[in-house]
Amino acid sequence: MTRPQRREEILGQQLPPRLPLMALRSTIVYPLGTIAVQMGAPENLALLRANEDPGLIVALVVTAGDADEAVDNAKFVGRVGVAARVHERINLPGDTVQITLQGLRRITIESIDQAEPFVIAGVRPAREMPAEPNDLDDLVTRIVSAAETLADLVERIPDEVPQILKMNVSDPGRFADLAATNMNFRISDKDEVLQRLDIGQRLRFILSRLEREVARARVMEDVKKSTEVKIEQHQREFYLRQQLRAIQAELGETDPGEKEAVALLKKVDDAKLPERVGQEARRETERLRMLSPASSEYQVIRNYLDWILALPWHKRSGDEMIELAKVEQALEGKHYGLNEAKERIVEFLAVRKLRGGDPHGPILCFVGPPGTGKTSLGEAIATSIGRAFYRIAVGGVRDEAEIRGHRRTYVGAMPGLLLQALRRVGVRDPVLMIDEIDKMSGGGASGDPTAAMLEVLDPSQNHDFVDHYLNLQFDLSSVLFICTANNLFDIPAPLRDRMEVIRIAGYTVEEKVEIAWRYIIPRLLEEHGITDKDIQFTDEVLGYISSRYAREAGLRSFERQVATLMRKRARRKADGEEGAWVVDNAMIELHLGNPRHAAEEAEKEPEIGAVTGLAWTSLGGDIMTIEALRMPGSGKLTVTGQLGDVMRESVDAALSFVRSRAESLSVNDREFKESDFHIHFPAGAVPKDGPSAGVAVTLALASVLSRRAVRRDVAMTGEVTLRGKVLEIGGVKEKTLAAYRSGLREVILPAGNQKDLRDVPDEVRKNMAFTFVSTMDEVLRHALLPKPSAEMADVIADTPAPPPAEGRDARGAGVARPS
Repeated sequence: MTRPQRREEILGQQLPPRLPLMALRSTIVYPLGTIAVQMGAPENLALLRANEDPGLIVALVVTAGDADEAVDNAKFVGRVGVAARVHERINLPGDTVQITLQGLRRITIESIDQAEPFVIAGVRPAREMPAEPNDLDDLVTRIVSAAETLADLVERIPDEVPQILKMNVSDPGRFADLAATNMNFRISDKDEVLQRLDIGQRLRFILSRLEREVARARVMEDVKKSTEVKIEQHQREFYLRQQLRAIQAELGETDPGEKEAVALLKKVDDAKLPERVGQEARRETERLRMLSPASSEYQVIRNYLDWILALPWHKRSGDEMIELAKVEQALEGKHYGLNEAKERIVEFLAVRKLRGGDPHGPILCFVGPPGTGKTSLGEAIATSIGRAFYRIAVGGVRDEAEIRGHRRTYVGAMPGLLLQALRRVGVRDPVLMIDEIDKMSGGGASGDPTAAMLEVLDPSQNHDFVDHYLNLQFDLSSVLFICTANNLFDIPAPLRDRMEVIRIAGYTVEEKVEIAWRYIIPRLLEEHGITDKDIQFTDEVLGYISSRYAREAGLRSFERQVATLMRKRARRKADGEEGAWVVDNAMIELHLGNPRHAAEEAEKEPEIGAVTGLAWTSLGGDIMTIEALRMPGSGKLTVTGQLGDVMRESVDAALSFVRSRAESLSVNDREFKESDFHIHFPAGAVPKDGPSAGVAVTLALASVLSRRAVRRDVAMTGEVTLRGKVLEIGGVKEKTLAAYRSGLREVILPAGNQKDLRDVPDEVRKNMAFTFVSTMDEVLRHALLPKPSAEMADVIADTPAPPPAEGRDARGAGVARPS
């Protein structure tokens, strides 16, 4: 019964209403606890010197901040502290006193009555609130469990702490204070425990801190164990490696690392590398010899040496002399048509032959719509001159390091696409096709890859190309570069200037039919496991597929439609059906669905305010129906169809020109003020721009104002000035082929484009009529039909409109939109 009597004696002592105040920075003592503290603050030393009687009772509070910071005594008012008795005093060197403090009970600071030479505060005993009995047992149990876990994980917590806590579970307040004292809490957390007079809240706060410390201790324990395992493994490997070296030395064998370094040096000597490259390879091999195979740097250097040894520094594949006859045979054997492109390729190679293979000269660039054979032309060139061929797809590349490589300081660094391609082909003079060069992303945080291509594609610079990974010069001048693009103007001008552009406009219906007989049908028959006795085509049927289902410039869609028919036949044959399919138009519509394009005659009927224009896109040429309407109003002009600024300005210029020719068109000036005009370009979801629609827009406005129909069997293109001059435009070949594919056989072109007819295929020139004009007045005379007489107008008005042609596109014969 001694201990309970002592506890009641301590807690039952009467406290004076005023006590000297002692602020502690690094520790605190709880009621019934004892602690030794060294005092060095001037105010605390003054307090002790003024009260040297034994049994001095002081008020203890916790203060934050450094030792040299002044203490703000006013902030202690209202806070909870501890009344403590001073038991022992020991004077230490350096004007320091060590005292032993015994905590008596919690108190509340009510006022600061004196500040100098030491602080005296008014105090009153603090009243603690007991915990809820329902939660008390659970909180105590969890705190004891957390204390046991911490005692196992943390060395600085004595193993006796959990037992001490278990001995005091009958007094929850004392239990909480002991837990805060022995669990090495921070001083801020200890002060928080002191401030909480609700014992339940005090226990919950201590539990949250203990659980956080348990989680942290477990993480530290896991890290410690992992580190110890790694250290032990490393020491074990080092010991075994030293034993292995000793055994090898006794047996006269060499170290594996040394053996590998010797083998690499032999490979470097046998490769007969260029002098600078050989020196770098030997230097890196010597570095490799000094490293442990377990080192990360070892693998980086080894990969670097592997790349140096794998690159074709000297090996060639091409014939010494270019045989032009062999080139022509290869081009004719794999491609039908494209006569101009073939001729330009042969001329290009002839120049290289006469210069003895000298690479100095422009780089070939095939520009044309998708599916026109640009990539296969490159393969044919490589085959004809006996060189390896490799295609590098650069569409979407937006990082300069993809071309020049990454520096070796980066994890997983590799050379750029060019050196990777040379390693795969194994020769230094292949044909490298840079595919879709117009779709490289230019500029950005990762650099501009198109700027890096300037050095690669410049024959005067690429003989000493430096990849960032190798950091060595590699000669690319022996490589025959061929680029492909859909849109030439998406290529930056400096890069475009280094190229010899060969345009591939597309194929006519007749050419597609011939290509189908020569190449597509034999290959598809073999791929689908059927023969020509199972399915039979005719020229008319193939032409029908081309004109009604695959009217684009290339061959991919056309080939897909033919392949669809063959799949249908293969399915029936696999089910046991015998006999041959003779494909006709009805069978095509049964298996391919309704035609995707209108019949050729569908848009040839003359109309007022409807003009067939020609447009150029990156996918080839296309026809575009331009519509104009006049309605009562106030002279307002509306333009729709998602047009660019240039095309809108062309519409304004067209209206001004028509107004200036009102008298010759028999149009009353009053109609311009009393009418609204609406110009529409169908396929409104597709952006359109450019001045070449000026002729068609002007003709459409002249038609609606003069009430004279426009010939729809004529397509036209050209830019118009305010004076009515028709200026030349670009893309004549693509636009002419688009008109030919759509069944139109007459085209109006600017007189300045007469020189461009040489680019149009002979077959198209023979079957089409070309009208060259210099002024808009010539266009009006040629394309505007005479106004019908009054009797004829009545007959026309009484005649019902014909039904739309089967399969006709509701938006017109065609628009400038991607296929």
